[in-house]
Amino acid sequence: MKISIQIMTDHENGEPVVIKPIMEFTKKALAPDTLGLTIEDSKSLLKNIQTECVDQQVKHYIGNHKNCNLCHKKLKLKSQNSLVYRTLFGKFKLPNPRFYICSCDSDNKNKSFSLLSSVLTERSSPELLYLQAKWASLVSYGMTSTILEDILPMRANISSIFHTTHKVAKRLDAAISEEKYCFISGCENDWNKLPRPNSPLVVGIDGGYIHAREGRNRKAGWFEAIVGKSLHETQASKRFGFVCKYDDKPKSRFNTMLQKHGLQMNQEITFLSDGGDTVRSLQQNIAPYSEHLLDWFHITMKITVMKQMVSGLQGDTPKDSLTKNLESIKWNLWHGNAGKALDTIESFSEDFYDENLDKNSKRYKLWKYSDEFYTYIKLNKHYITNYAERHRYGEIISTSFVESTVNEVISKRMVKKQQMRWTKEGAHRMMQVRIATLNNELRDEFLRWYPNMNSINNNEELQNVASYNGSLKLLN
Repeated sequence: MKISIQIMTDHENGEPVVIKPIMEFTKKALAPDTLGLTIEDSKSLLKNIQTECVDQQVKHYIGNHKNCNLCHKKLKLKSQNSLVYRTLFGKFKLPNPRFYICSCDSDNKNKSFSLLSSVLTERSSPELLYLQAKWASLVSYGMTSTILEDILPMRANISSIFHTTHKVAKRLDAAISEEKYCFISGCENDWNKLPRPNSPLVVGIDGGYIHAREGRNRKAGWFEAIVGKSLHETQASKRFGFVCKYDDKPKSRFNTMLQKHGLQMNQEITFLSDGGDTVRSLQQNIAPYSEHLLDWFHITMKITVMKQMVSGLQGDTPKDSLTKNLESIKWNLWHGNAGKALDTIESFSEDFYDENLDKNSKRYKLWKYSDEFYTYIKLNKHYITNYAERHRYGEIISTSFVESTVNEVISKRMVKKQQMRWTKEGAHRMMQVRIATLNNELRDEFLRWYPNMNSINNNEELQNVASYNGSLKLLN
């Protein structure tokens, strides 16, 4: 069986309709491997259709712009150049004639202009940029190249994908407003006039670490990145993140994420964090009706470490007594009694402190850790709440949901199973594109930059493809 496919072009200006053959192929006897189009068939078909579409569009545009827009005289050709343009369905070398500026346009300081260069300001189509950035944020650059080449009639250069991803990240960064100390606006009277928000927001913030690279130094260590997640009862969760000591607009970035989640000045919002200075300052002066809590996960994790250290002690150490003290500390903190917990921690440290302790001994390490824990609780005692009561009412008390976000944003792409080391700039750029992808915002941003990218032209007939003699149907 021979199948021929043609394309018909109607410029709708009185010119004859152009009909050209696009592809012709032969199908053998019906079998699983001969039914329908193969991947190579579909790639060839898409490339041929794209070639004809691009050719007709370019010819039509050049033909309609050979005359001056002011006096309508024919423009004088200076040179016949070309322009390389990359799309999802192939790379094309387009004719790009250069014309002299018409003498009637005296205000124009240029002597000539390239016709297509003024329209195709970028050399890659928006859809290609979108898919390159999206897939590069999810998998490695090499894997992105492989995926695109497997399913599309194109060549995907790894270096090009890298630069595209960074370019998109810079545009995303440019949309973030300038940094401010305070983002609270208006007064209480203004806030009371706002519509009542649906439900409060819960925001968790935590940090993660990324392999560092400084030139050719393969032992540059690690650097910290901050990641956060906002939860809402009726909306999808939102994420944000940045690299510490690189991003100069962290608070504005955080506020932008909350605004996208519908934050109003009269909305209640709960911040959960590990109590670090960086994340604590990030939460200040964002919303007037905010509650700041120390994350229970980090508290109980520190107590668990001390329990393990107690179990490893040797000699005549009263392990049962120390373990009982740790349980008392945990119980008091669970019920929000920070003062009594501090007294118990102090007593716990004194039980085994000795000035003559060997600094390499397990007893000294336990004392050192408990002393640091005492300082940690003392500095954050105002952010300790009655976790038991909040837990009974089904309220979030832990940033465990942020731990998964750290894994989602940082670890899966930049740490786990990835041998790459990152500069702070590279990691920050990658985080911005990955977060936009995970938040389902990347395509919306592209549609804002390129409003016609999502245009659909009379495709109802294609969407409603029904049958051949009523016997076959296209299933969505």
